[in-house]
Amino acid sequence: MAANSSERPVLEELDRAECLRLISDGVIGRVAFDDGEGPTVIPVNYAVADEAVVFRTSVSGRLSHSLLTSVVGGEVRAAFQVDRFDEASHAGWSVLLRGGAHALTEEEKAEIPRVDPWPGGDREAWFRLAATEVSGRRLRRP
Repeated sequence: MAANSSERPVLEELDRAECLRLISDGVIGRVAFDDGEGPTVIPVNYAVADEAVVFRTSVSGRLSHSLLTSVVGGEVRAAFQVDRFDEASHAGWSVLLRGGAHALTEEEKAEIPRVDPWPGGDREAWFRLAATEVSGRRLRRP
């Protein structure tokens, strides 16, 4: 028998402040970008710094090569998503940030939260994605 509609989860839009609060203590998110062959999504460890996310990756990896630009101070358009869902209760949330990503300078690295990547190996390419657009949704029980 189907659940009646008053018992079903409710989908609500989240404001910018709530979205940033939800992702502020996170550990893993996904960077979406175009790697030259089409849209690609890669999970990364991250930290939140103001209204931006900071993450590290391999200098020789696809993510680093795709986000680097030859224009000094230039940015590459990318997106970043974090979500948490409980499959048993059909509740959770999803947050999406869109904006420009750029490689961090040594000065910028000194001023941001520490990011500890889970994978071993060289992860010395640091990036910051500034959130120009922030959106989110929460699925909750009434």
